[in-house]
This record gives sequence, C-alpha cells and structure tokens, in this order.
Amino acid sequence: MEKISVQKEIGGRLLSLEAGELAFQANGAVLVRYGDTVILATATVSEKTRDGIDFFPLMVDFEEKLYAGGKIPGSFFRREGRPPEKSILTSRLIDRSIRPLFPYCYRNDINIVATVFSSDGENDADIPGLIGASAALMISDIPFPEPVAAVKLGRKDGQFIINPTYQQLQESEMNLVVAATKDNIMMVEAGAQEVNEDVMLEALNYAHQIIKELIVMLEELQQKAGIPKKKLPEFYPNPELDTEIRKFFTEKIRTCLQIKDKSLREETLLKVQEEIASISKNDQSGSEYEAIAKLLAENPANDVYTIIDKISKEIMRKTVLDEGIRIDGRNLKQIRPISCQVSFLPRTHGSGLFTRGETQVLTAVTLGTISDRQILDTLGIDEFKTYMHHYNFPPYSVGEAKPLRGPGRREVGHGALAEKALVPMIPTEEEFPYTIRLVSEVLSSNGSTSMASTCASSLALMDAGVPIKKAVAGIAMGLITGNDKYAVLTDIQGMEDALGDMDFKVAGTRDGITALQMDIKVKGISLEIMRNALAQAKEARMQLLDIMTAAIPAPRKEISQYAPSIITIKVPVEKIREIIGTGGKVIQKIIADTGADIDVEDDGRVFIAAVDRKAGEAARKIIEDIIREIQPGEVYMGRVVRIVDFGAFIELYPGKEGLLHISQIAKRRIAKVEDVLHLGDELLVKVRELDPQGKVNLTRSGLMDDDEGPVEESVEENKRRFRPSARRH
Repeated sequence: MEKISVQKEIGGRLLSLEAGELAFQANGAVLVRYGDTVILATATVSEKTRDGIDFFPLMVDFEEKLYAGGKIPGSFFRREGRPPEKSILTSRLIDRSIRPLFPYCYRNDINIVATVFSSDGENDADIPGLIGASAALMISDIPFPEPVAAVKLGRKDGQFIINPTYQQLQESEMNLVVAATKDNIMMVEAGAQEVNEDVMLEALNYAHQIIKELIVMLEELQQKAGIPKKKLPEFYPNPELDTEIRKFFTEKIRTCLQIKDKSLREETLLKVQEEIASISKNDQSGSEYEAIAKLLAENPANDVYTIIDKISKEIMRKTVLDEGIRIDGRNLKQIRPISCQVSFLPRTHGSGLFTRGETQVLTAVTLGTISDRQILDTLGIDEFKTYMHHYNFPPYSVGEAKPLRGPGRREVGHGALAEKALVPMIPTEEEFPYTIRLVSEVLSSNGSTSMASTCASSLALMDAGVPIKKAVAGIAMGLITGNDKYAVLTDIQGMEDALGDMDFKVAGTRDGITALQMDIKVKGISLEIMRNALAQAKEARMQLLDIMTAAIPAPRKEISQYAPSIITIKVPVEKIREIIGTGGKVIQKIIADTGADIDVEDDGRVFIAAVDRKAGEAARKIIEDIIREIQPGEVYMGRVVRIVDFGAFIELYPGKEGLLHISQIAKRRIAKVEDVLHLGDELLVKVRELDPQGKVNLTRSGLMDDDEGPVEESVEENKRRFRPSARRH
C-alpha cells in the first residue's frame, strides 16, 4: 500500500491518520498524530480458527512506552514490565468500544495493539489510540463492519471542552469518554463532579455530533486504502440440533429460570445440559431422542451449552418485554433487598459491609502517611496517588474452585470505576493529610459488584472518620430489546447482565453523577433509552442513599484509635536542610527518639504521624525548635554530646549544638569538666550569646541551686588555666 493520510482539526488541534508507511506485515496499521502525541495502532488476525471455544477471541493491548515522554522506567530493570493501571484501563476502553460490532461467532484470534511512540505531556493517548484501532481495522482485510470513533469531553463554566488537555481536566467538572458509530452510542465512561442527568445527556448528544465528523474521516481513509474484506468462518450451533433440543427441553429450561436462588438455578440448568449431553452415550434407537443422539455425535459438545444459553435468553427477554416480570419475580424498577453494616472489622481503620440480594462486598479502609502514596510510572502529569481503591474478585464469590492469581483486567477496571465514583468526595491533602487505601473484597457475586463496592466503600470511609463531602451510591441498569420494544431494568443481576443488551452503571450523590460506565452487546443504543436509564438510576440511587444513611449518617468525628494521628506543620523551605540533616541524620534521630514517622515535602510541609499522640507532639516540638531562630536568654533541656578540655558541647535539639564553657558549668571553680558532667547527661542551659559566626554559647547562670553558680573569674582567665603551658606549671 502506498502512503495515505487524512486529517481534521478536532478541539483546536490537528488529528491526522496515516497508513502505508509502517508495520507492513500487520493486517492493518495506522499512525495517529494529535498534537505531538503519536500512536501506532495495528490490527492482526490469525490464519487458523480456535477450536473448542465458545467466545470471540479478541485481544486489545495498549502500550505506554516511557521513552515517548522522555522518561526512563523507575523499575529495577529500567524497562517496561507489567502494564500500569492506565494502560489496562485504556485497553478495556478500546475493547468495549469495538467488540460489540464483531459477530460473536468469529473464532479467529484478532489482536489490536496501540503503542504510544510520542507523548507531548498535554494530549492523552487514549482517544487517539481508540480512533487508531478503529482505523487499523477499517483499512485491513479483517471483516469489521463499520467504523467507530471516540471523543473526550470536559466541561468548565457551562462550556464543553473537546479532548481536554491534562491541565484542562484538572479544572473540569467532568471527564467523559464516548465511543459511537454513525448512528448509535457504543460505550460511555465518565467521572464527574456531581453533574446532573440533563447535563450528562446534553454532553452525550454533543459528543455524538463530533464523532459523526470523525466517522467521515475514517470512511475516507478506508476508501483510499481500498483493501477488500476477507470472509472469516462463522460458528453457529447446528440448526437441526437447536430445533430438537427446543422441542423436548424448552419447558425444563423455563422451569429452571424461575428459580430465584442463583446457585440452585445454575445447578439445575447444568443438570439439564448434562442430561442432553448424556443422550448420545446410550442407544436411543426408536426413542424420541434418536435424532438428538445422532446430531450430538456429529456436532461440537459446546453446541449444547450455546443452544441452552440461546433458549434461556429468549425466554428471559420475552417474559420481561411481554409481562414486565424478571426471572427473580421483581418488576422492572425494583431493587433487591439491601443491608448495610459499618465497623464490621474490629482492627481495620474503617469497614463497610454492603449486601444487595446475592451480591455482597466488604470494604476495608487503611489510613497511611504521605510516604505511603503510590508512585506513578506513566506518561501522565500525575506523579503520585494518595487515594487508591483496589477490588478483589475471589473464585468463591461465584461458587467456583480455582487457584487465586493476581488481579486481572476486570478487577483493575472495576476497582478504577469505584475509585472514580468516590474521588470527587475525597477531601484534599490539606484537609485530610493521609494516604487512603480502600480494598473491596467481593464475598458473593450476582450482579454489579463494582457498584456494590462503591456503596461499601462510602460506608467504610465514613466509618474510618474520613471527612468525605457526601455519601456515594451506585446502581447498575440493564436493557432488554426486541420486537420494537425495550425495557430498562433497575439493579440487574448476573443473568440479566449476561443475557441482556446493556450494563449501564451509574454512581453519584443526592446532587448528581460522579461516575458512569456503559457497555452494550448490541450495535448501539439511542439517547431516549439512555435518558430513561439515567432517570431510573437516579430514583434507585436515592433509595440506596436512604438505606446507607440509616446505617451511618455522616463521617465519624474521630479516626480509629489504630490509625496514625497526623500533625501538619509548615516550615520555611530554607530550613528543610536543617530538619533532614547531613545524610538524613537529624530526621532519622528524631524518628528514633520519638517513634513518629516524618515526611518532609519540597514546599516546606512536614507531616508527623504516630499512633501515640504524645510521640507526634514530641516530634513536632523538636522540629519547631529546629526552625526557630535561637535567641539569647532562651532556655533548653540539652544533652551532653561531646566533652573537651575547655567545656562541653550540648545538643539543644537534633542538629543544633552549643558550647557550655567550663567557666559556665558551676558556681565553683572546677578543674575538669568530667568532675560535673558526663556524656549523655541532660541539663538545663540558657543561651548566653550568639557569636558573629552564629555559634551558640551557653550558660547555666540562674538555672542552678544557690550553692552553685558561675565562678567570679573572667572567661579569658578560665581559658588560660587550660592552655598547655599553664598546665605544665
């Protein structure tokens, strides 16, 4: 292919797509430029199909190369390793936008790789990466049906910002990503500062209008490439087997679906599947199952599962659309029973247990010091995170026996969504100088554990005494479409998610939306459906917040007795060196002497953390002494750290010493300093004077008993007694 390109101004910057120059052996490769951010997106398909699987094997990888931003990785090996959270989330963003457009029946591996080659520090690479992935598919021979494009919207002072820069996002009341085709919205991801539903709908509509312009650009690139699409093999269950199974087992499947308990329902459906699969093991000659036995012998075993899944989907959807009744007997807007508990764990800094139907999440809060913050090794402008939300989904939560492994992409994505929902309510570092870590453990799963994590985390934060601005709740909405009808479902459970058309998660406070995420399994949904879904979600959110408020109405006034107490002081920047000391000796001594943890920031903020408040106060006093300018007449409790012939050096506080001359040690004349003082002795001393070089001279005058006191000779006379010549005589 000869080099081709298209370009268009979007958000005041030029977006260009180029193909034909790089990555010749990929099925499709497009170089995307937006500002000085450059991404190469490639699409590759395997020649062979994968046998024995019942899913479409699409894999998306988003690669952040730190050289793109002029950085060297901070890891021991100084090279990129496991993808950071930002890369995983962007990979999921691309996957969720393009997957619904592929037929589910493909069994060839399709791999999308988007690699950031250059980052200008202003324009995030996620939107160019998504557009590049769509463009690479469009110009390739992979049968991708239609282009999908995306845009990010910010909002400030009532005005939308198209593809805001990193800096603009810091000041924006929303961070909304929308992916869509020419006709329908495919995917939505948003974080927001309590934006109301009407503004969100306006933003979605505005975003779609911009996307339509980008679609034209993608179509132009495809026309210039002129590459015909190949035909990939499609795998459907045998229609004759489908007909036979329906004839004998539809009613059994319907009966299974009426079982409200998830585990029992799945167990009963599995028995039906096993019953069908076992037909071929026995001689069925002359029986009603003879045709099924023959077809089972000729077709893949997983066809039975696929057909049962298909029948279940049809039954569930028909019941919802025609009768307005769901598989567990609820109406369309009904939420499952909810319970909330706080202080569930005795020694964590805060905990919340949230149960909704068969979904249950326990969140624990840990409050740490500023030094506990997460260091980010990414291309973004943020270097640290002081608020983290981690989500775990152990196999027992769905009744499975599997080995535990590290968090996968799903766990990272769900944790990030719950984190995004709560971020607007988290106090600033100035208001609450702690690093906050939340861990949500999914104990039981039957629908929307990410939104249950949001609710449990809100409860846990208030239980920990974190002064969050408002409580946050989240709910998942579903969608069933068919026969020109649709139904929006409130609080979907697992089967409604798996067999339905949409998973639309909405989190927020009583005053607005803080997070939004929409995934669909159909080729787009209309704004009308989204409007109804947002309205139902708001109604459900208010119910949830009422129940949560009954459990804990506001953050506790005090943090846990097991959490560190943090004292914050501001010191002059020029004094930081004195607090730390050469090689960190001063600050290490303060920590060793008091038991407090101390973090010093470059701007002069000092954070002192200690579970024992007295230890924190002791450390604060030492630091305040260090930064205070010593004045004549001030009294200190010092420690003898060095003895010389002419006196003793007294440590007033870490890093600062003064000389107590031998003539100022006692009222009577003493021959040797050691007659009165020894290393380690503590005594009261007073600043006598500061010499022109800033050295501190001390005295005990006025601090001793009546029978003691400085001698009546001058300092010079006293010094002469210790000259070598004088001592020889």
